[in-house]
Amino acid sequence: MVDDCIFCKIRDGEIPSEILHRDDHCFAIRDIAPAAPTHLLVIPLEHFTFLQGMTPEFHPTLDAMFTAARDLAAAEGIVGSGYRLTINQGADAGQAVDHLHLHVLGGKPLGPVG
Repeated sequence: MVDDCIFCKIRDGEIPSEILHRDDHCFAIRDIAPAAPTHLLVIPLEHFTFLQGMTPEFHPTLDAMFTAARDLAAAEGIVGSGYRLTINQGADAGQAVDHLHLHVLGGKPLGPVG
């Protein structure tokens, strides 16, 4: 754990949050500043910041994160209308917390990216 990481504190129960999903690799919560009606965060249990440092040992965690995102999108009822998955990497991409996380956004038209 990094001492000042909000996601590590949520993971460890130091900061209360509604955990929507938890398995051996990741957990999911609602974003506190949602950019869409459904805005969830899927977060690895292990503190990890950038994909550039990823080794093959982390692949099961990435698989679990995408599986959780798929299942949460179904539970939220946004599969039929569509949803977006986003991982921001670094300040220029808008990464606000230095702990890798996957955004699940949906519930309204999001428009094209780019």
